[in-house]
Amino acid sequence: MQVCSVSFAGSHDDFLKAEKIARGGNYSEFKRVNEQLKHPLKPYVEMAFYKHHPHIKYQTEIEHFLQVYQHTPLEWPVRSAWLNYLAKHGHKAKFVENYSITKDVELTCQYLDFQWQLGAPKDALLEQIEKLWLVNKSQPKECDGVFSYWRKAGGQTPEIVWQRLGLAARVGQYKLVGYLKTQLPAKERYLADLYTKVKKDPSAAAGLYRYKNKSPKEAEIAVYGVKRLVWQDPDLAIRAWQKLSTMFTFSAQQQDKVHYALAYALAVKQHDEAKFWLNKVPDTKQDNKLVQWHLANMLREQDWPAIIAFFTPKKELSAGHQYWLAYSYSRQGKNEQANELWQKLATERDYYGFLAAARLDLPVNLNNQELTLPPGLKAKVEQAPGYKRAKVLYELDRVTSARREWNYLIDTSSNAEKLAAAVLASEQGWHDRAIITLARLKAWDYVDLRFPDAYTNLFERYSNRHKVDLDWSIAIARRESSFAADARSRANARGLMQLLPSTAQYINRSSVASKRLYEPSTNINLGTKYLKYLEGKTRGNQILATASYNAGYHRVNKWIPDEAMPAELWIELIPYRETRDYVKNVFAYRQVYLAKQGKNENVLATILDMNIGG
Repeated sequence: MQVCSVSFAGSHDDFLKAEKIARGGNYSEFKRVNEQLKHPLKPYVEMAFYKHHPHIKYQTEIEHFLQVYQHTPLEWPVRSAWLNYLAKHGHKAKFVENYSITKDVELTCQYLDFQWQLGAPKDALLEQIEKLWLVNKSQPKECDGVFSYWRKAGGQTPEIVWQRLGLAARVGQYKLVGYLKTQLPAKERYLADLYTKVKKDPSAAAGLYRYKNKSPKEAEIAVYGVKRLVWQDPDLAIRAWQKLSTMFTFSAQQQDKVHYALAYALAVKQHDEAKFWLNKVPDTKQDNKLVQWHLANMLREQDWPAIIAFFTPKKELSAGHQYWLAYSYSRQGKNEQANELWQKLATERDYYGFLAAARLDLPVNLNNQELTLPPGLKAKVEQAPGYKRAKVLYELDRVTSARREWNYLIDTSSNAEKLAAAVLASEQGWHDRAIITLARLKAWDYVDLRFPDAYTNLFERYSNRHKVDLDWSIAIARRESSFAADARSRANARGLMQLLPSTAQYINRSSVASKRLYEPSTNINLGTKYLKYLEGKTRGNQILATASYNAGYHRVNKWIPDEAMPAELWIELIPYRETRDYVKNVFAYRQVYLAKQGKNENVLATILDMNIGG
């Protein structure tokens, strides 16, 4: 970890000792060490005491702390502990006074309950209580009291019960659905069973006999069911919708939703009727996702005139749409129009810009901009308490707390200060903060900061050892983690190159402690070894290997067509948007790193020379 020293009287050891004393609960000892401590994390010592030992006798100090550190990461650990203490000991007015808006439902319900008991205006409270009740899951018992007030005031109508039942059914909260069923009028309770059946088995939506009354509520369930069924059985979903459309008078909004769902799912599944349903969706409902599948469908059919007709009238085209419009022109022999579009794209620093440059044999353009800061600005940010706290927390390897402080710093900074903070983060080796901050500012042209030379020695060592291209392994890490060594995905992938523990064990041929995947050396060693393994599995095809790194080799293998097609076309037709964008980004990032190394080759030229399948 590359860091710059922080100047203060008091070592990190002094802070850690003071924090331990504060947690212990001896007030006089806590005050003594805290008064002596001169350290950026001194507020964390106070937080440790007030969080673990809230008491009414410390009221003045706690409320002063909450006022001073309001909206900072220091606030809520103390405020939530303080509010829970006040609630437990019945300090109603003091609880209301100290309450602040929170996502903690228990505290919110307690606040509304105390407000009600203390005589606050009822109409405003009832509106807030209804929002808490109308959710797709059961709420904690702390809300029972306010819900009782709301029911007695006439808030729980059959219509709002139906709304909540639909929310609960769609996320599979069957126990809650069963309870809400008892709150419906007797003649409508069968609807709860129908909703549950359609959730568990979408094909039930095609059973026309289930819709006994042809009511609007049945129509709602039918729409939901067809939207689910199309992913399970497309042909049955189409037939069901056609028949249901004769049974119910669906609203225009319901029809648009179903047409969109059918169009999207059928396009993803490469169904023969995808084109028909894509064209059923009105232009006003065509978002970027559906336009992409329009394009994919036309590319799959190699319908170049259709692509030209589809995109030519549009005023604003994305880089991808411009590229494929140019490609379609070239396939129609309209080379002048094609080259004009490609010439324009070739000046851009992205996947399509680099592809266009390769097509025209032009040098790539990084459009790099040097970041020049006003005099004194960097020093000003460096002295900000939030920056100091973030920096020292990072030094102490408390990365989650460090990120919270960083986010607070960025949220309260001017754009110029954000840029200075990004420079400081990069200088101390905290590259993911620099990258994320620049992305937030849409400051895309500071290429050196956005594509840093991070962990260079390790990437060189292990790329050479496992015989994989250096720019490839670095680009994978840049895309996977933005060089955050502690990164962990929802799927439990870990570290710089985001390895699953199971993958690491397989590729290492022996067990690997999960925590070791956060070590840059271990992670890069196994990550580059895994890249080499995938390159071998795909017979040296780095496009397929890159896709496999994201989606898995066996899944990617199923996407390989029986008949050969140009690699650039195959990439555009990858059915998973995440993997499709992943491959494009990795190759674009490879090109950036090659250009930064002063190499003139265009790595995307290999895409143009390659076919996949067959």
